[in-house]
Amino acid sequence: MFRTHNCGELRLKDVNKEVVLSGWVQKVRDKGGMTWIDLRDRYGITQLIFEEGKSDVALLSRAKKLGREYVVKAQGSVVERVAKNKNIPTGQIEIVVKHLEILNTSLVPPFIIEDETDGGEDLRMKYRYLDLRRNTVRNNLILRHKINQITRHYLDGQGFIEVETPVLIKSTPEGARDFVVPSRMNPGEFYALPQSPQTFKQLLMISGFDRYYQIVKCFRDEDLRADRQPEFTQIDCEMSFVDREIVLETFEGLTKYLFQEVLGISLKQFPRMSYHEAMNKYGSDKPDIRFEMLINSITEVAKGKGFNVFDQSDVVLAIVVPDGAEYSRKQIDTLTEWVKRPQIGAKGMVYVKCLPTGGYKSSVDKFYSTKDLKVWAEIAGAQSGDLILVLSGPKDSTQKAIGELRLEMGRRLKLMDPQIYSPLWVVDFPLLEWDDHTERYHAKHHPFTSPHRNDQHLLEENPGAVRANAYDLVINGVEIGGGSIRIHDRSLQQTMFKLLGFTEQEAKAQFGFLMQAFEYGAPPHGGIAFGFDRLCALMGGSESIRDYIAFPKNNAGRDVMIDSPSAISQEQLDELGLDIND
Repeated sequence: MFRTHNCGELRLKDVNKEVVLSGWVQKVRDKGGMTWIDLRDRYGITQLIFEEGKSDVALLSRAKKLGREYVVKAQGSVVERVAKNKNIPTGQIEIVVKHLEILNTSLVPPFIIEDETDGGEDLRMKYRYLDLRRNTVRNNLILRHKINQITRHYLDGQGFIEVETPVLIKSTPEGARDFVVPSRMNPGEFYALPQSPQTFKQLLMISGFDRYYQIVKCFRDEDLRADRQPEFTQIDCEMSFVDREIVLETFEGLTKYLFQEVLGISLKQFPRMSYHEAMNKYGSDKPDIRFEMLINSITEVAKGKGFNVFDQSDVVLAIVVPDGAEYSRKQIDTLTEWVKRPQIGAKGMVYVKCLPTGGYKSSVDKFYSTKDLKVWAEIAGAQSGDLILVLSGPKDSTQKAIGELRLEMGRRLKLMDPQIYSPLWVVDFPLLEWDDHTERYHAKHHPFTSPHRNDQHLLEENPGAVRANAYDLVINGVEIGGGSIRIHDRSLQQTMFKLLGFTEQEAKAQFGFLMQAFEYGAPPHGGIAFGFDRLCALMGGSESIRDYIAFPKNNAGRDVMIDSPSAISQEQLDELGLDIND
């Protein structure tokens, strides 16, 4: 046999046992008369010992020649260690080896396979199978597995049924770009990989399945960043005969259950916040509520004083940096350059120091009196010794810019305690967003989201004012999940398609199957999808979802390990009826 025990389970109680271990050589320490080998597998590390005069000469010679990452099988007896290692669970014992077999050799690894490695991310992604041997990466995937299993346990206990939906589906025009797959048997026609199983889970509700879930792969051909991958995983759920409150209660329950079972953290009641409140107070529809520093509008008192920058702006918004009056001009200039970066987009920044002496010092003293600045401070809630930072411009872009500035100050002042989890539901999103470029409305979430019952009468006369019966779960400024109560009435769905600029023919061509299904007794239904990778990263304390995916893509959407995407042969192109040279 290859092993009687793994490399993480032997303890003092096992002394004198004859054991067989197999694993990878983590490290060889040759001290002349004594040689020690750290043997590693998925479960831990056990020290092997070879001693000159006691160990067979050939055995000792073989041990000294082992290289890092050799795969070996060792047989011997468990003894108590003289110099114990408190840093590992097996640190009180070691194995006196009697037989050693090399199962496979290894090239010298391109980076050190330890928790603290010398390998950069690109190198580790190229040799991901080696990176996965490191405890830190392996533990991330074990955490992912645990969250997966506990999720299934909870949903099964709530009466949900797991149903697999198709991966080769029809391309739709809304949302992100689809990945498309040419059909050999239907020349000139294409499948799409699903951005979500949205229409299929709605069809399952029409089928009477009542409660569905799926931990499912989804695909979006969009620009990447730390919390995005071209292929990602969702906890996708749908329920029949529910209103918003039942959905929120059910998945608040799932979230609490996960945090309790996985991290031992008891989350309190999740507050609700409207989209407009989130934008007005935090400058974001996914606010981090672990710290205050709320946004306040000083528009009415700042305009009309001859300062053209403010007079020509839609809004003038302020945040207060506690004890920031001591900031030097250089520090403020650095912040000004930060908000002027293209990612933030502000034209500039105004500051007001609330001096400990009771006065005020600002970058706009020429236009505003001490009395004026005192009013700003009162509105913003600034105290003596604080610093007021002010941005102005168009409403939407300025809200987002000062929201980003708020988060940056939270990071710089270390106000985001990683040990605190502050969840909330953001509700009452706009149903539609107007796009000046296309000169039409787009769905804020997706075309199947139901309008708020109290706003349905506004669909014809003022579509932009209609609230969606939608909700997002946000934890520490990260959107963990989102969903809505769906449209289940054909006529209302037709109205929605019309508002989105679909002709009757286009709506029928794209979604005729769903419209037809609505005529066969569609129940009221709603659901939610959790970003599973984001949830794992949040619970694991990381900002990047790549750390929790076994074989992720890089920022260019490439798998550098297998060199994908790649060209295909002319023969394959001919079979598919494709000519990439056209």
